Amino acid sequence: MSSVTAEPHTEWLPHRALTRSDLATMPDDGHRYELIDGVLVVSPSPSMPHQSVLFELAVRLRNACPAELKVYVGPLDVIYADDTVLQPDVLVVDRPAAGQLKLTEGPLLAVEILSPSTRHLDLAFKRARYEAAGCPSYWVVDPGLPSIVCWEFIDGSYHEVAKATGDEQVTVTQPFPITLSPADLVD
Repeated sequence: MSSVTAEPHTEWLPHRALTRSDLATMPDDGHRYELIDGVLVVSPSPSMPHQSVLFELAVRLRNACPAELKVYVGPLDVIYADDTVLQPDVLVVDRPAAGQLKLTEGPLLAVEILSPSTRHLDLAFKRARYEAAGCPSYWVVDPGLPSIVCWEFIDGSYHEVAKATGDEQVTVTQPFPITLSPADLVD
């Protein structure tokens, strides 16, 4: 019996901080490519439960969204700097920004849906980067519990303004008034 061993295919990245132009060279392979302060972050494509929560949340946000704002689902580049490009799972922007090819002004709301591969990234690095950029509202949804935590940018930093688990409800006023229950977002 013979076995064939394939040589791994390796593409080397430059030994420097990466930029938006480097992102343009990434393959269209179903992975999500983001930059945080010049560091490439590669995430696998989302799971079906993740996408189900994303869809439910986006529909609820869309139904409550005032006409001057618009709800989007990722991947959609939010360009904070040449070395920082994030792709929130769900975002809300001013309607004038909706006509751009890429979002160069931060969203009014960025939402990340936790998965095992992105949990630490979403709760630590991305939260810190959205906060440093002054993103007005940041939410994290955990489909596993289910839960939702909502922060608002107040006096230069994020402050938790709402948190719910299971059938509990959160009510927020930014970027527009809405009440949500994490249990309603999961199948």
